[in-house]
Amino acid sequence: MPKLPQKKVGIVACSGEELAEGTVTRLAALRVLEELRPEDTVTICLPLFLAGGEGDRAFARFYPTIAVDGCELRCAARATELYSGKPAASIVVTEVVKEAGLDQPEGLRRLNEAGKQAVNATAANLAITVDDLLGKPWSRRKGLFIQDEKNAEAEDSSKAATCACGSGIPIQTVVINGLSVTLIALPTLFEQFQEDGKQPTTETACALLEQVKIYNLVPPEFEMEYQEMLQREYALFCDKKEPAI
Repeated sequence: MPKLPQKKVGIVACSGEELAEGTVTRLAALRVLEELRPEDTVTICLPLFLAGGEGDRAFARFYPTIAVDGCELRCAARATELYSGKPAASIVVTEVVKEAGLDQPEGLRRLNEAGKQAVNATAANLAITVDDLLGKPWSRRKGLFIQDEKNAEAEDSSKAATCACGSGIPIQTVVINGLSVTLIALPTLFEQFQEDGKQPTTETACALLEQVKIYNLVPPEFEMEYQEMLQREYALFCDKKEPAI
């Protein structure tokens, strides 16, 4: 089994700049990432996520993610659900402001006092939600919470805050039937098999396919094409790893 990055919580913040609440989301997320929970969180860049950033989408697909939106349109939450899966939690600044009894945030680059209070309240809400998510067992295979804690894998916390696109999610884009397909964990699988002395044979490709299916959706009708691709790509990988004479 490949060693994927340790469990963290992703934070994807609304990028709206026309409302003060959009500024609140970004400042609150930044506070959690840099001050309140730097060891437990990574940031997901929403514009890159929407543009097709595979690293960010892969993280949101297999790790718990919190969407932080400025208003009821919930753009961050909707984008996460559309491209990766329903976020593990969703926070809306307007709802936080209402529940906390705060005045309306105002200002874009410079928030008023109510806006600053909204940042504090949203950041505190975010930190509590991060703690709550980390206390629940999470299946990286399915991208879902595991209800039975006895079946959860033991995981150690990583010690550095980072961006999801640099979080270590290993991906590789390959061509299958003329189409580009991005596969999660493939580089790590290749490394593991190569370290185990596996040769690029049909048998190895079959074993690789079973591992690839753990982290990726492989249509049953295309399994043979995937297996042929894996044997071909693994052979290229092994050739590059061979030391020069």
